[in-house]
Amino acid sequence: MALKRKLYNELLDWKANRKGKTAILLKGARRVGKSYLCEQFAKNEYKSYVIIDFGNTSDEIKSLFEGDTSDIDKFLSELQILTHTTFYERETLIIFDEVQMMPKARQLIKYLVANNKYDYIETGSLITLRKNVADIIIPSEEEDKYLYPLDFEEFLWAIGDEVTYPYIKECFEKRKAVGEKLHRRIIKTFREYLLVGGMPQSVAEYVDSKNFELVDKVKRDILKLYRNDISKFAAGYEQKVLAVFDSIPGQLSRKEKTYKVSSLKDNARNRDYEDAFMWLSDAMIVNRCLNATDPNVGLNLSLDNRLHKIYMADTGLLVTHTFYDSAFNDNEFYKKILFDRLNFNEGIIMENIVAEALQYSGHRLFFYTRYDEERIEIDFLIRRENKISPVEVKSSKYGKHTSLSKFIDKFQDRIGEKFILYQKDVLVKDGVVHLPLYMAWLL
Repeated sequence: MALKRKLYNELLDWKANRKGKTAILLKGARRVGKSYLCEQFAKNEYKSYVIIDFGNTSDEIKSLFEGDTSDIDKFLSELQILTHTTFYERETLIIFDEVQMMPKARQLIKYLVANNKYDYIETGSLITLRKNVADIIIPSEEEDKYLYPLDFEEFLWAIGDEVTYPYIKECFEKRKAVGEKLHRRIIKTFREYLLVGGMPQSVAEYVDSKNFELVDKVKRDILKLYRNDISKFAAGYEQKVLAVFDSIPGQLSRKEKTYKVSSLKDNARNRDYEDAFMWLSDAMIVNRCLNATDPNVGLNLSLDNRLHKIYMADTGLLVTHTFYDSAFNDNEFYKKILFDRLNFNEGIIMENIVAEALQYSGHRLFFYTRYDEERIEIDFLIRRENKISPVEVKSSKYGKHTSLSKFIDKFQDRIGEKFILYQKDVLVKDGVVHLPLYMAWLL
């Protein structure tokens, strides 16, 4: 099935406005739909196109990139012959898929763009790993774009609903209640989204079958692929990467959700595992949330790298990862989440989806924590209109917000709007904006 993605419109803008003066470098986790989106864009918007998958292409094409490429016109003529594709000036898109596997192709982008006859999109994961950029000049002509798992609005589009989210946006902008009946219906759909996640294969399976067991199988296959990738591409420190990856659900279930490396190995220090954290982040398998010790508009200025939180980049994968060692039929976890009957700290799922939403919306993830006599823990800090907005995530049993109140008192001159994301309807109370979790992407 064709899944509608918001990034498609950004590609349209790029094609219309850049007119071949830059190339797109599309980054995203494996199985997030990069190749599919590029092919759909190419089919719909160009007279001809070619996809060169460097993970599975002929030795002849590899030799072409590894040989003498000083004559760009000659290179392009040979590429047409080898791909059996006619190129049309300004009407052909050339896609370098999995470009990290052919660094010389990435370096060549500078000269292909200067030639200005065709458009170019590169896709890849693990783009910034040292071995994937060794001995090449990174082209300044690249324009970075990021493809994330489907957000809640894209999920609604996939199940045939294009009217609900515009109304959600209206309620968010006006800070008005959605309405009890509609809110209940949206929350139920939102819980389905939490279970399915936003990976295209999972969503497509759900739309096709409405069978959570089959969806779970798809997600297990993706997690298995990630583990295989770690073993293959994190050579030399793969055991540390796997240890961090496997421990994510347990780390998030702790009362203090900051990542504790000492649970992996006695006397372990964060710096011992920094390469592992960076690998998972670069692969876009996880979203890393950093500690800002002095919240201000310049959150980077007060980073404390000794404390951080690690979230799964796709919440649906987190659900399956949490119970990966149990067969689907051995637990009622999915049904309990769906009907809000979970005897489990589902706060880890809700906090993970907010991290995912904020990352999708362009925020770098920060949190604030203080464990002295004041004891303040703020889940997320975001910058809005030159002010800092604290964002707290609450479960269905939410009753008070002690940490948020302390934080407001301490930093009131720096703070803009204050937000609590929870499972009830929109409410503005005591200067705090309470929003249903499905509005997280609108922040």
